[in-house]
Amino acid sequence: MNWRLASIIWRKELLDTLRDRRTIISMIVVPVLVMPVLIFGLGSISMKVVAKARAEIPTVMIIGGADSPGIVGRLQRLETIKVVPYRADYTNQISGKSVRAAVEIPPGFEASLSNGPPQKVQIYIYGGEIKSSFGAAPLQNFFQRLREEIIHQRLSARQLPEEFLRPFSYETVNVAPPKKITGNILGAIIPYMIILLCMTGAMYPAMDLTAGEKERGTVETLLCSPVARVNIVLGKFLTVLTTALATTLFSLFSLGGSFLLAKNALLGPAALALPKGFGVDWASLAMVFLMILPVAVFLSAAQLAIALFAKSFKEAQSYLSPLMIVVILPAVMGMLPGMELNARLALAPILNTSLVCKEILTGVYPWGLIALIFGSSCAYAALALAAAVRLFNQEKVLFRT
Repeated sequence: MNWRLASIIWRKELLDTLRDRRTIISMIVVPVLVMPVLIFGLGSISMKVVAKARAEIPTVMIIGGADSPGIVGRLQRLETIKVVPYRADYTNQISGKSVRAAVEIPPGFEASLSNGPPQKVQIYIYGGEIKSSFGAAPLQNFFQRLREEIIHQRLSARQLPEEFLRPFSYETVNVAPPKKITGNILGAIIPYMIILLCMTGAMYPAMDLTAGEKERGTVETLLCSPVARVNIVLGKFLTVLTTALATTLFSLFSLGGSFLLAKNALLGPAALALPKGFGVDWASLAMVFLMILPVAVFLSAAQLAIALFAKSFKEAQSYLSPLMIVVILPAVMGMLPGMELNARLALAPILNTSLVCKEILTGVYPWGLIALIFGSSCAYAALALAAAVRLFNQEKVLFRT
């Protein structure tokens, strides 16, 4: 192995790769745009959709209540809902979104409020539909206030203080530092996005430097040069790795910058609602990049080896597309709430990196598992690189027809 010759090939291939518009898009444009779109775009759209749904006055249907005119009258006078006439197919009306919610008042409800047995009021909604939930909220608030009103009346009649029903109070205190709150938010999706973008950044160069050269008929010329094949494959691998790492770096810088811009863009009550010190932890992002390094080596070598089998660029795409699914699945598994990092999962490729990056972003540094994950990822990367070198030395693979 001659590092000088490998570096010459690396510089030559990198310059050729950077002339490809697809590489620039996947390496720079996509990572730089994805994070702002996630933080600003999706966040802004979801906030507008929720605000619009909350501003609408929901239509509500009252079921029963013929013997509770006082309660029905109070419901009809609420400004936060619009009561529509009763229909027997109220469940279909809710499912069809003609009515957002319905409330069933049991027989004798109003009379039971004086001293009768407890009654159950049922509120019907369409689970998972946000507008239906907003329709049920005014009803829930109304009956909550009504219950407190009846309790107050009963206590007053018996000359008992309201504290009689509240012997103690409790509060939940968050001990997490403000920056770790940000980490909990980022850790849910960022590791998956970084791994996916790292793979995408390496994909096009890997295909172009193998199947693309076969298609252009330049691989034979390269192999006839007085350079050992191990130096050739190493130079190509370093090119693919460079684009993968550049994609990862652009993604992390875009993430940090977008988060800072999002924080500075908040005005008024929204800015005051943020805890002091709320922001991105750059040390955590640096640690995430360190953990992604062996994964980038593994993905670069694996894609280079797989694309080597293809005879054309299109065929290489058909080979690498299933690999993306194989990589996405463990990365997504790392996002699941119940999935926790342990010694066994620390040996699972991709999944281990996704889990440890989630831990790092939340401010937890399990150094023993970090060392195990880094070591196992380096081992997988070395195996993938060895496989790429071995395949590049087989002419039946290089000149497959």
